[in-house]
Amino acid sequence: MRLIETSSTPGSLRWDGDELVDAAGAFRRWTADGVEHASRFGYGSEIDRAVHSPSGRWTVVYEERGTKALLLDGEKIARELNRSCYQAENYDYPVALGILPDGREVLVHCPDAYNVLEIEDIASGVRLTAGSRTPRDFFHSRLAVSPDGRRLLSAGWVWSPVGLASAYDLEAALTDPSLLDGQGAPGNTALDAEVGAACWLDADRLAVAATVEGLGDEGDRQALRVRELGVWSCTEGRWLHRSPSTGDWGTLVPCGGNRVLSLYGHPRLVDATDGTVLAEWPDVAVSSREGAFGVTHVPSPVTALHGDGTRVAVAVEKGIAVLGLPA
Repeated sequence: MRLIETSSTPGSLRWDGDELVDAAGAFRRWTADGVEHASRFGYGSEIDRAVHSPSGRWTVVYEERGTKALLLDGEKIARELNRSCYQAENYDYPVALGILPDGREVLVHCPDAYNVLEIEDIASGVRLTAGSRTPRDFFHSRLAVSPDGRRLLSAGWVWSPVGLASAYDLEAALTDPSLLDGQGAPGNTALDAEVGAACWLDADRLAVAATVEGLGDEGDRQALRVRELGVWSCTEGRWLHRSPSTGDWGTLVPCGGNRVLSLYGHPRLVDATDGTVLAEWPDVAVSSREGAFGVTHVPSPVTALHGDGTRVAVAVEKGIAVLGLPA
């Protein structure tokens, strides 16, 4: 593990070769020798997180618990974004960037209502999901486009509150946007516990982590149960694997193949197919955070997997821990 000292805790991280960039911090940069190069401008103190397009051209910087965001083309502002103010202070800003199979880069967010997903062509701003909508009562959050651009994950919540995860057919939604208004999968019948985190392992499989909160139907042995880590196949519509745990999974970050980084208190590299801990770093402190919501805001962890898959950068208090991943 290598520790890079920073002037303040990074709000976002992205690898640029062997250098690290904090877009939320107005693109300040750390060179390979660990030297920080401050930006000459800023986006305002409210901006504290960022997501990047797979191509690297586009970035959205945003308030994790606010309503404001900026779409950037390179480092230049392309346009302002917003979301509904309803409960905005209580859950994470829903936004994702991806590339469709036909090569179009898209922005997915909820510009009009907390429960209405919209897809836009990034470059033109043209909305691709125009039409009549009848959305369910679901707070979309922690959006992620699958690596092949064919599916969309929303790891959000419903009242009581309870965290859930829904995957949608992104291609089909461009023809029929109302498909984004339904439950998605895995649905309630596949869950017997609240979802605390989820991420794509590949174009088909989701890693889904359950919290200690059950949903009441403990007799269903085919459903994901409390504190289990499951691998869901979108094409097969079933759990391929379910692994128990006595602890909390926290936030999940895909690290290639079957591996995910479990972030709760400290990072643990886990095999999602059987729950085996492959490596852990108890001296690297990260937030103990589950789910996309909470009246008390515990900021979500900030990470960046290097393109070669050999290391992951994790933001810590006034620093960046670069963790070497086992082969």
